[in-house]
Amino acid sequence: MKKLSPIRLAIVAVAMGFAGASALAANPAAQAAAQAVKAEAKAEGQALVDAAKADGDALVAAAKTEGDALIAAAKAATYPNSAAKAAAVASAQLQKADLVAAAQAKKDALLLDAKGDKAELKAQGTIDAAAAKQAVKDAIKDHPKVGGNLGNQNYSVLDKINKDNISQLGAAWQVNLEGGATTGDNQSSPVVHKGVIFMETAQGHLHAVDGKTGAIKWTYDLGGTGVRRGPSVGDGKVFTIASGFLTAVDEETGAEIWKVKANANYGTVQKAAVVYADGVVYAGSNDGSVGTALAFDAKTGAEKWHFYSTPRNGDDPTGVIPTWGSDPVAAEACARVGGGAPWMHPAVDLELGLVYYTFGNARSCGSSQNGATRPGTNLYTSSIVALDAKTGQYKWHFQSVHHGIWDMDNVMAPVFADVKIYGADRKVLAYGSKSGMYFILDRKTGEAPLGITERPVPQDARQLTWATQPYPNQGGYLEDCVSPSDLGGPIPGNPNRAVPNYAQGCMYDAFWMQNLGEKKPILTAPSHNGGANWNAQSFSPKTGLFYTGYAVSAAAHYTEAGSNGQRAIGEYQSGGIVAVNASTNEVEWRVAQPYDLAHGNGFLSTAGNVGFIGMPDGNLLALNAKNGKELWRFQTGAAISASPVSYEIDGEQYIAIYAGGTGIPYGNAVKRGDKLWAFKLGGTVAQAAAPAPIDTRRPVGGTATEGSTVNNTVLLGRTTATSAEATLTQTAGNYPNNLRVPLGTTVTFTNPANNSREYCATQFFEGLFDPHLQPGESYSYTFNKKGDYFYNDCTNPLSTGKVTVY
Repeated sequence: MKKLSPIRLAIVAVAMGFAGASALAANPAAQAAAQAVKAEAKAEGQALVDAAKADGDALVAAAKTEGDALIAAAKAATYPNSAAKAAAVASAQLQKADLVAAAQAKKDALLLDAKGDKAELKAQGTIDAAAAKQAVKDAIKDHPKVGGNLGNQNYSVLDKINKDNISQLGAAWQVNLEGGATTGDNQSSPVVHKGVIFMETAQGHLHAVDGKTGAIKWTYDLGGTGVRRGPSVGDGKVFTIASGFLTAVDEETGAEIWKVKANANYGTVQKAAVVYADGVVYAGSNDGSVGTALAFDAKTGAEKWHFYSTPRNGDDPTGVIPTWGSDPVAAEACARVGGGAPWMHPAVDLELGLVYYTFGNARSCGSSQNGATRPGTNLYTSSIVALDAKTGQYKWHFQSVHHGIWDMDNVMAPVFADVKIYGADRKVLAYGSKSGMYFILDRKTGEAPLGITERPVPQDARQLTWATQPYPNQGGYLEDCVSPSDLGGPIPGNPNRAVPNYAQGCMYDAFWMQNLGEKKPILTAPSHNGGANWNAQSFSPKTGLFYTGYAVSAAAHYTEAGSNGQRAIGEYQSGGIVAVNASTNEVEWRVAQPYDLAHGNGFLSTAGNVGFIGMPDGNLLALNAKNGKELWRFQTGAAISASPVSYEIDGEQYIAIYAGGTGIPYGNAVKRGDKLWAFKLGGTVAQAAAPAPIDTRRPVGGTATEGSTVNNTVLLGRTTATSAEATLTQTAGNYPNNLRVPLGTTVTFTNPANNSREYCATQFFEGLFDPHLQPGESYSYTFNKKGDYFYNDCTNPLSTGKVTVY
């Protein structure tokens, strides 16, 4: 007889777990899997009974037909007399009765056997259901991709580490994956499957590490030091990017299974984390003029489908070329290189059969800061797009920034939540990062159950700015305007405090060319450097809250700026952590931190109501997930730009983090490393030595010049002692721009006589001096306290210098 396979069911259950558990807590997902298994067993058993009954009925019917034929033949035969005929017919009738009785007996036997099989199937189904239930729970305990489950919730169902015992948490082990390396730009995070941690390093390797001991099981050479943001595990394989090749290696051995390079027309496939789901590997292109969502067969690496974020080479299945202008030829030419990169990995809802990609800002026909020659909303830049997971067919989209000129593209890995909104159960996702606000969208339709309003925004016809921008009705989780400079006030002061002399504005203020001198660069917040960014965000089904690290770092916008605008030199680059109620889109709590936490610093929430996040100063923090109160911290010895993960081995819960560090936004001020740490209750490995303190201010460029070599004099508006006058877009328009002097030194600021205009040296934020100097004038100041003293020009605030007093 046919029986259900526990192994097959366990595999099916795991897949179901990642589909359903993408937005469910562990128990409901496991229960759903068990019920599905039982239902399959019941259906298969009933099918056997129905088949036996049908076979038996057919036997009885055939016996009756055969008996009737015997009787008819007896009646039709010729007999010597009526008595002989009657005897023959009676004999035929007896034969028919025997045939029918025999057939009925076979039918009864078939039914009895089938009912027995049904009972065995039911019993086996109960066993398989328990196995499936456990398989789902085990699967949810794993963290097989960046973001954890397919809904990127970065949530662990494990609860053995909680606020009551967090003080007992200690390091179980630490391993240097690259021999103690202290260089590199790490943007990847660890993933875990079946007790093994898989980690890509900045040095170009994929390591498999025993989650209990820290022993390296195998290493795969990724063929270079390119930036990567995380592997994915599934189907017995680990999927990663190796020098632009999507690659699958054996999960157990690290042996290469296949390697494919995406079509060159799709752009560079290198940076975004990959995602495995239901036999498909999802990837995306980055760092170029073409943005493409891609799907590959997990068994072979063959491309399954692609979707361009902007129309390209006539490929415009959804008819959005008109959103790039009314002239179809010019519009297609601009859209073809429109940008819209999927910088972050997608989310997948297997139940709905949808995959959700977020696409970046427009970069063509000018730049990301200049929209003067690309009219329209420019779809699908700065948008989330829902696609059929199997075919790539467009389903719906939402654009968070129309005609973007601010690099506020809101690229993030969408986060799922199943919550009640206005009393109704809703399956939603959170979208929004740099803008410091969440758009809560229905996963099936894209509608906004909590409402979104198009608000009028400032206009500049030269930039072809769009009249409105979307805002959630509840507003954002961060302020969207800079605060006054408040020179002479507290240090560092308000996180949104503006560097002086810039125009001060809000998120969607319009701007134009600095070089014309008609309008200063405008400082806006949260800015493309603030809000959230490529950090892993989280949702806890237990608290009903979304969590994210964020940055506060105003940007100076002007059309000549590079692709990402200009962080204001001298500003403090800080941040914090915020929790937002998924049912109301309102801030539950917010905790300020001294560091930018938007660049790789993922938040892990757990069923123990403890949240974990790493810091650029090397500390791993544990917070109360309900109120943000710090519960515990541990020094890892190097900057953290990755997301923590949790897993279980032999009944013990572990937390793991990679301390590698990235240059965004603090450059070489943060210590790099290659340290993979694992923690458990009762761990005894000592903390590492703390790295040097981080200077969080946006630095001036260039090597420091000793004041004694230039007579302790700064020439304003000059890039060297003999150069011509600096331009209005010069960021280092003073000579020397970076000066070092001993305590008690008097420094003279001079506007050379042959300069063409007034120059200033506005010192911030202490407000110690602010001379306005005409050509030929000088001003002197004596520094009597050690420290770094920034100053900038009142006409060109981009031109910022620093005096370091030692």
